[in-house]
Amino acid sequence: MAASIAYGQPFSLLPYGMQDDYGRDRRVRRVDSVVLENEWLTATFLPGFGGRLWSLVYRPTGREVLFRNPILQPANLALRGAWFSVGVEWNLGATGHWPLTCAPLHTARVGDGLRMWEYERMRRLVVQLDVRLPPGSPVLLVHVRLHNPHTTDVPVYWWSNIAVPETPGLRVIAPADHAYHFDYAETLHHVPFPDWKGTDRSYTTRASAVADFFFDIAERPGIAALDETGSGLVHTSTRRLSGRKLFHWGSSRGGQRWQEWLNGPDARYLEVQAELARTTWSWTEAYGLVHADPDVVHGPWDQARKAVDKAVAVLLPETTLEARHRWLARTSRRAPSDIRYAASEDVL
Repeated sequence: MAASIAYGQPFSLLPYGMQDDYGRDRRVRRVDSVVLENEWLTATFLPGFGGRLWSLVYRPTGREVLFRNPILQPANLALRGAWFSVGVEWNLGATGHWPLTCAPLHTARVGDGLRMWEYERMRRLVVQLDVRLPPGSPVLLVHVRLHNPHTTDVPVYWWSNIAVPETPGLRVIAPADHAYHFDYAETLHHVPFPDWKGTDRSYTTRASAVADFFFDIAERPGIAALDETGSGLVHTSTRRLSGRKLFHWGSSRGGQRWQEWLNGPDARYLEVQAELARTTWSWTEAYGLVHADPDVVHGPWDQARKAVDKAVAVLLPETTLEARHRWLARTSRRAPSDIRYAASEDVL
């Protein structure tokens, strides 16, 4: 895994310049958004900020599935500087928040769906996201297509960075019994999960220090963050997008300070992520709300895993997701119409 992380790392951000012209003098402002909805979900995207999925609301109850930050406050955490915490962020190219996280994407309607795309200049790849929310679908579908227009191979690192509210009793469940743990002290260890060093690490509020857990996935890839009632966000995908990860700030003074710096005094979040490394492909992701028996969800790890796997299979059978992926792969080649937002920011 360490070799994969080091493979193909760029030595410069050129042709991009830094994004550091921001402060902390906050005020109310208008932000462009694009909305897709059906009878189950309402999805809101920010095309001017890397196409970020800002909000995903489960309409029958009005529940927000993602972490919807009450403020849009940049901090110096991205490759180019400015980054903010909220919703789902798309990342392409290198380890770190990508160059377009606070830059606009081209945005247009394609049929009854949404397309966002741009030419990423550091890796020289075209990234295209086709988003669909078909009538009756309990999940939001995001088809990602990375196109290499050149004759040479290009190293690729992708991660869908998903922020969810960090509430007391929240448990993160993935189909794994081990993970690669990174402690931000330049060490990477293969450790048992969730029980490690006397603490159940699937409950992030029980850990004091900031940490990454890269799950050693053994089954259908997916990850869920479920509250005390056994409900919450679930993310699954076609098997090409094989990696899953948990990041949390921890409960120490430093982690709490970072949360306050990014979100204000009363909003906390953690990140569950889906990752791809070292090559170029297309895949389809699904985002939705899942529910399982809370006694089982917060019981022994093996039983919790099986309960979530069963709930996801009911919500979105893998054969259905594969069929949706094939359909989206065909429609991803349609020409866009009714362009709503133009991008291609100025670069050096």
